[in-house]
Amino acid sequence: MKKRTSLGLVALFGAVALLLTIDLEFEHSKVDVPRQEPFGSTERTWRSSVQGLPRGIVESTSDLELKPLWHSTSLKTKETNDSYSALLAMAVGISQKESVDSIVRKFLLDNCSIILFHYDGDVDGWRDLEWHSKAIHIVAFNQTKWWFAKRFLHPDVVSIYDYIFLWDEDLGVKNFHLRRYLELMSSEGLEISQPALDPGLSSDIHHRITVRNRMTKVHRRVYDHRGSLKCSDKSKGPPCTGWVEGMAPVFSRSAWQCVWHLIQNDLVHGWGLDMKLGYCSQGDQTKKVGVIDSEYIVHMGIPSLGGSSGGNKAMSQKSLDLRTHIRRQSTAELRIFKARWNKAVNEDKGWVDPFKPRRKG
Repeated sequence: MKKRTSLGLVALFGAVALLLTIDLEFEHSKVDVPRQEPFGSTERTWRSSVQGLPRGIVESTSDLELKPLWHSTSLKTKETNDSYSALLAMAVGISQKESVDSIVRKFLLDNCSIILFHYDGDVDGWRDLEWHSKAIHIVAFNQTKWWFAKRFLHPDVVSIYDYIFLWDEDLGVKNFHLRRYLELMSSEGLEISQPALDPGLSSDIHHRITVRNRMTKVHRRVYDHRGSLKCSDKSKGPPCTGWVEGMAPVFSRSAWQCVWHLIQNDLVHGWGLDMKLGYCSQGDQTKKVGVIDSEYIVHMGIPSLGGSSGGNKAMSQKSLDLRTHIRRQSTAELRIFKARWNKAVNEDKGWVDPFKPRRKG
């Protein structure tokens, strides 16, 4: 009897020891492999990332405002009574210096911050312009504005700005006024917008929804029954409604926080993004995305990225060949982007398409 009791106690103690060992190993594994939380910021992740700092010293955002090396009685911190703050970001080349100069001058009238991404490496060629020192200049050869934006316009860096203008360089702004534009964008409740294109002067118009409507201040949809495109009041998405083109988009702060994550790090031409921007409109894309008619621009359609500013025939032919390669690459990236989107939708079982009609019953 005693022998059986002893064996029972040994078995009992052995089981308890095994359970304690398993529990310790589980706790150890929890410490060694912390749970990753890539989206959102919790108290735990905040503490783990900056645990060596007291909360009050943490500066979680930045900006693109230029700061003086020293202060004096004649140099005061810039103060403005502007209702809205804005950032203009453009990828530029010296061959488009004249049009860029006109755009920047317009924006500086309303104290807009300027950042220029030089894809041709030429910064010195801009030094004769009076606003040169007021802009931030970043150089990377043969990179697109989407490449620059992904790397230098992180939402935490541009969070002080109410609106982000991510524009092409070949735009005419004679009939564009920044302050009036932003007032309209705000009063109309738009999170994503673009100025309408002047159909009489623009040489590169791809979609009717971008064409200026002289009868309205803002329009959010286009009506078109030609060919396979059927745009009517029943249309719920691009390119009939909820859509702007990639040459001159304007984003609210909230929209940009979403759009930045939509930009793919390795797909530099941005093809396909315009069809998905509505998902970043912070609501109904048929209401939150629009084209502003009263403040309009001209799209000159000058393909300078990857080209040459030279005028000889040999260089022009070389530029044509380079642009052919760029278009092929853009088309390939569009296929990749579509495939990634579809894959993401299929794999994220918890995601519900807010714009997909739901079945009744």
